[in-house]
Amino acid sequence: MRESADVVALRALAWLVGNDDLLPVFLGATGAGERDLRERAGDPDFLASVLDFLLMDDAWVIAFCDAAGLKGEAVMRARAALPGGADPHWT
Repeated sequence: MRESADVVALRALAWLVGNDDLLPVFLGATGAGERDLRERAGDPDFLASVLDFLLMDDAWVIAFCDAAGLKGEAVMRARAALPGGADPHWT
C-alpha cells in the first residue's frame, strides 16, 4: 500500500500545483515554497503534509478525487500508509 500511497500523494501534489486558487493556501499553511515542491516531492513526510492539507476540507478531497478518478476514501487510505498516518488526531 505504501507505493500506491506515494502515487496518490504525488497526484494530489500535482493537482495542487495546477490549482491557482488552492496552491497559495497550501504554501501559506505549510510554509513550503515552490522549491520545496520540486525538491521534496519524493519525501514521504512532505507527501503526508500534502494529504493532511487536502483532508482539512471535504470539498478539496472531493475535487481532487473527481479530477484524479479516485474514490473518496483513497486520500484517507493513502494518508494512513504514510509516516504519521497511524497516529491519532485529537482535534
